Order: sequence, then C-alpha cells, then structure tokens
Amino acid sequence: MSACVPAPADSARTKHVHPPHSPPPGPRRFRIAGADVSASIAVFLIALPLSLGIALATGAPLQAGLVAAAVGGIVAGRIGGCPLQVSGPAAGLTVVTADLIQQYGWRTTCAITVLAGLAQLGLGCLRVARSALAVSPAIVHGMLAGIGVTIAVAQLHIVLGGTPQSAVPENLAALPAQLANLHPADVAVSALTLTLLFLWPRLPGRVGRVLGKLPAALIAVAAATALAALTGLRLPKVDLPSWSSHALAALPDGPVLGLVAAVLTTTLVCSVQSLLGAVAVDKLVAARPGLTGRVRRSDLDRELLGQGAANVVSGSLGGLPIAGVAVRSSANVAAGAVSRNSTMLHGGYVVIAALLLVPALELIPLASLAALVMSVGLKMVSLNHIRTVTRHREVLVYAVTTGGVVFFGVLEGVALGIAVAVGVALHRLTRTRITHEETEGGHHIHVRGQLTFLAVPRLSRVLHQVPHGADAVVELDGSFMDHAAYETLQDWQKTHTAQGGSVDITGRRPGLRISEPVEVDDCRCRPWTAWRNHQCERPPTATAPPDAGSQDTTGVADLTGGTGGTGGAGGREGTTTSSPTDLARGISAFQRNTAPHVRGELARLAREGQQPSQLFLTCADSRVVTSMITSSGPGDLFVVRNVGNFVPPPGEESGDDSVAAAIEYAVDVLKVRSITVCGHSGCGAMQALLGTEPGGAQTPLKRWLRHGLPSLARTPGGGDGAGGPRLAGRAAADTAERLCLANVVQQLEHLRAHESVSRALATGGADGGLELHGMYFHVGEAQAYLLAEEAGEDGEAVFRRVLETDLTA
Repeated sequence: MSACVPAPADSARTKHVHPPHSPPPGPRRFRIAGADVSASIAVFLIALPLSLGIALATGAPLQAGLVAAAVGGIVAGRIGGCPLQVSGPAAGLTVVTADLIQQYGWRTTCAITVLAGLAQLGLGCLRVARSALAVSPAIVHGMLAGIGVTIAVAQLHIVLGGTPQSAVPENLAALPAQLANLHPADVAVSALTLTLLFLWPRLPGRVGRVLGKLPAALIAVAAATALAALTGLRLPKVDLPSWSSHALAALPDGPVLGLVAAVLTTTLVCSVQSLLGAVAVDKLVAARPGLTGRVRRSDLDRELLGQGAANVVSGSLGGLPIAGVAVRSSANVAAGAVSRNSTMLHGGYVVIAALLLVPALELIPLASLAALVMSVGLKMVSLNHIRTVTRHREVLVYAVTTGGVVFFGVLEGVALGIAVAVGVALHRLTRTRITHEETEGGHHIHVRGQLTFLAVPRLSRVLHQVPHGADAVVELDGSFMDHAAYETLQDWQKTHTAQGGSVDITGRRPGLRISEPVEVDDCRCRPWTAWRNHQCERPPTATAPPDAGSQDTTGVADLTGGTGGTGGAGGREGTTTSSPTDLARGISAFQRNTAPHVRGELARLAREGQQPSQLFLTCADSRVVTSMITSSGPGDLFVVRNVGNFVPPPGEESGDDSVAAAIEYAVDVLKVRSITVCGHSGCGAMQALLGTEPGGAQTPLKRWLRHGLPSLARTPGGGDGAGGPRLAGRAAADTAERLCLANVVQQLEHLRAHESVSRALATGGADGGLELHGMYFHVGEAQAYLLAEEAGEDGEAVFRRVLETDLTA
C-alpha cells in the first residue's frame, strides 16, 4: 500500500508524474449491422405467409402461427446457440400438431408445447444435444418426407376448395369425390400461387436477377390476394379475430400415457429438426469465406436450451410448437446476415405485422396459403435425399420410415425406421462374403464385409483349403475386424508360415499390408493400422550418430511424390535396418497394391506434364513426410528438400545453386501460386548450428550450415523460451525450437530477395499472384502450425495451429 500512496511532500509532483486514471468507459452503444437489417426483412417476408399457412394446415388459430414466428425469432434467436438459424412454426411439426389438436383440443396442445419446451430445457442442461445426431439420416429424411406427403395430400383438398380429413388414407379415399366437385375460384387462386412459386426464381435476364431477390412466397401470395380482391372472387379468406379473444394454454386434459407420448413426440421432432438445422447452417456459413471468422460454430446444447425456452413461451402465449426452419435459415444466410440480430429483428417485424397489418392479412385467400404449404410439403420429399440413401444402401430404412409416418403417425414411423435401421446394421455386420481362388501365383482369398466372430467358421474353413507350403494372399475388403477373427487369422498365418508357406494379408481399399508375423512380444503394432510404414520401438541393432537432418533412426521413409503417405512403398515393419531385399519388397508391394490405383492418374500426368500449385521447401529429415502432412498426391507439390530447409540468399557463393534453380524454375516456368518454407521440431541442422564453434576445418556440412547463421543471429539466447517467434498459446519450448521458428522467418526473407520471387510478388495480377507461407511441423504432436500474417502483442511472429487458421481467406 505504501508504494501506491505518495508522501505528502511529493504529492504535487506526483500529480504531474502520474496522471489520474481516466473514467471507465460508458456502456457500448448497441449497433445493428446493415446486413442484418436487410436479411431480417427478407426472412420476415418469407416467414409471414408461411406462418399463416402452417397454422392453417394444423387446424390451429391463425394467430398461433404469428405468435410462434415472433417468439421463435426473438426468444430462440436471443438464447439459441446457432446465431443464424431462424426458428418458428415448421412444416415438419404440422402433422404432429394437427394430431394433437384433433385429440386434445387447442388449449391442451399449447400445454403440451410448454411441457415439450421444459423437456428440451432439461435435455439441454444434461448436455445430450449431440446424441440426437446419432439418429440415422435415412430415418430423419424419411420422417420429413412422410410429413411432407401428409401435408401435401391434406392441403390438396383446400386447394380444390374442400376440407381435409384427419389422416392420409381418408384424404386419399375422399380425393375422387373432391375432384368431381371442384371450386373454380379456389383452383384459380391456387394455380396462380403455384405458378408464381415455380416461375419467379427462374425469371431470365437482368430483370429476373433483380426481381428474383424478392421472396417467391411473398410474391405468389400477394398476387393471389390481388387477383381475389380485383375480381371479387368469393372464397374463404384469413380470419384473424381480436387478440382479446386469443386462446392461451390451459392445464392438460387427457389420459396420462397419451399426454406423455405427445410430449415425447413433440420434443423429439422439435429437437432433432432444430439440431440438424443448426448443423446445416454451420455448413452454409462455412461456404461463405468472409463469414467463418465472424460467426461461431453452433453450440448445440445452447441451441436446445433456446428452443426449449421458445416453446415454453410460445405455448404459454397460445402459439404453435417451434423448431429451426431450414427455408428461413438458408434465406437468412444467403441474404448476408452476420449475427443473431437478423433473427431477432424478423421476430419484431412479425409482432408489428400482427398488430398493425390485420386488415391486409385478412384479404389473403386460404387457398393461396394452402398451395404455398403444399409446395413446401412436396419439397420435403427431396430427390437428393433419395439419391443419397440409395447410394448408401439405406433406401429400405427411408421407405419404411416414410410409409410409417404417412399411414401410422410420426412417432410410429420413426420407431419403425429405427427398428429397420438396426436390422440393416446387423445384417451388414453378419453378411461377410469369403471367396477362394487358385491362380498361377498361388491362392487368393478375398473377404468382403466385416469380420466378426459370426464369420469365423466360414473363414477358418476357407483358410484350411489352402495347401501346406503354398503362397497365399488374403485380401480384407472391410473396415472392422473383431478379436475372434483376428486371432483366427493370425493363428492360421503363423501355422501356414511355419509349414513353409507364405502369407500376405492386405487391405484392398488403401492398398496396405494389414498384418505380418510378430516376432517380438512387446511390439504394439495392430493389423488395422492405417499407416503401415512405421517402426516398433525396440533397441537398435547398431549405434550410429544422428545426421544433421534427423535426430533419430526410427523415422519413417520419405514418401514424397507417393500416394498421400498412406500407400506407397509398403515398407517392412518391426526393424530399424534396411537392405536391398527390403527395398525390393517395398517396390513389389507398391506394384501389387498401390500402382493399380494410381496408374491412371500418373498416366494423365505423364501426358500433360506437371502442373503443381505450390513449391514446398522443407528439411531432408526422414520424419517429415510432405505428402502425408499436406494430404497431397502425385503432381500436387514441387518439393525441394535440404538439410535445415535453407534458402541461400541470391548471389551467395555456396557452390550449390540447386535451391535457387528450383525456385526460379517453380516460379517462372511452373507458375506456382504459393511457396511454403517448412521447418520442424527436433531439427538436426538447428542442433548443429547451436553447437557450431568458430574455426576448424570447413567441411561440406559446415559450409552449408552458414546459411543458417542469420537465423542464429536473430534468435534470442537463454533457455527460458522467451522472445523471438512463438507458437500460438505458448513460447518456444527451448532455444532449439526457438531457432527452428526463427529459421523459417529468416528463410522467407531470403526467399523474397530472389529476383524471380520478388518480381512475382510485385507483379501480382487478377489471379492474386504469388503467396509466401511459413510452416512449422511439430513431429511429436503431429501438429502443423502456419505463420500468421499478423504479429503478436510483442511484435514477434506467431505460428498458429492450422485448425485455428481461416484457410478460406
């Protein structure tokens, strides 16, 4: 305290030396981005007619749709975890709500909505939101398709001027009589609505692009309303009674089990649709390059809490159940929204419209709203979803779920879909095809499907058909093998090999060796390891000093130019030495397993020549596998490797112009778009630099390492890791790592000094010109870091994790 309170004699002088603290800043002004305002208007124009139409389809009071739209926008928009998702009355809830209204009445349905909201709040507090994503997409798509068919069939009766029945079979049975008794006015208004819904987004030319920004739903309903008003057609229209007579929620009345089932059904449909919608919105946001840094990914548990709170408020105020709505959410993202303010503003607009635009809303024909909702229902039967489930062989699950929802109800249809999905999964797990062919080179056993204990008898029978001493290849075309199958395969392999035969067990898809006889008990290799060219930890057979490019002899071989670091040579595991025999085995494995998969691509590259997009300059260390850490393949990278990933400055008389020649060739001839200098942890060249003493014999290694002296000069000393370039979230671990980071920054400066690079950077062009990147690969963490464009608070360079970097910028 004494250090903070000046002595009386020095008080006057202290006032001048230490100015008084500035007053705390006032509250930040609330600002709304212009993009949010325009997006909210677009969403409001879509939500208004759809909310009325969905209320009409459920048989609820039409005001209930407006209440749900307003509450969904304001409450769910403010509390929810997906900022750009728009919530409100959803077409996916139409069938559920209609059944509830028919069974229990409107006021009890509101109470059920409140209870469903409370259940969602409980699930959100338990943080189980991601569990809802475990439901098979085929079941979800089938549920939505069944709801869509139910909506379309019911609304077709209103389109034709009649009244829908309570279920799809009754609606289908009554359809012939309805067609024989058409109401021309309703049909005309509905036909105009459907025509505009279809044609408005497809208007050609510049005028079409301008007019297409207006929502088709608003234009269609407005045109149908204008037609009905101008021609004096007599047909049912929207009826919004006074808000003073609006029905609110009442205590639930009905059988307890039925009410519990109703609450569970409403909770399930609301939650699954909202959570899947949030995931879809994340994908839409990721597709907008300038938005990913401003809008966070969805917090699904918070989104569930927001939906629950909205349903509690909506049900209490006499509104429909609420869920995330795909149409409005996609329109919100497409219109340029950048925050949750857009969703909340749209809810406010709905409140204003419900209070001030009642006379205009009452001019809307019910047939027009029915046509609008019918089109939404038909779109829920998505051809893309059908193609997807067909491609994944889940069309049976989709069809059963759709049929169950149409003919029995949502909860029953989903239960049937889950039962069929479980049956299909069990069938796939047990359906394993095992074939045996005898060829000139030996015996070939092909296993298609998952290897479980259920397939062990058939596998054992086929394996024992291979004669003693014969050469055998076992090809596993599946992604799972349990312990029983693994033991059977390994026991047979050991026995067959001991009897003079040979066994090669491979995986067809990646073209990799799956397993080999294990000779050392402490080897922890697994037959399903995806990357086979690794080493088991064991005492080395010979002691050798590490070279300047590598700190140990257990690194992986360089697969640069291979097939992404996962296939390639197929090296022999379990050894720290190599021989010509090992090389021949690797080449043989490549020819047998990998070459058939890459031969077409390599043939194309041979015809067209190389057209790499980037020059990748990295260290010669055997642990840095460029194709693996960049997920690249043949023709993607023009790679230059040397000890220490050095870029000698131009004009430097090093006796080796290979790096400068490669840079010139890549920039001027290959026209690469980017150059990356990549350092790595545990670099032997950096260790050698730190241990270099002046004087002594100038060996080739010492002459080469002098290109790292500028990096050494810019590296702060000491072992505390302070100062100099750093990794995101922490300083360098030690002086060696600090030197590795500084070396990347220094070599980038050398790179900019090369004439071809400086010319490409200065020229630029419409395509963006040349880009330079710094990269650091931490071998032990298997984590890549990119040099950030902005410096840290201390002005030093910062390397950030690649997953934290906006790669779309």
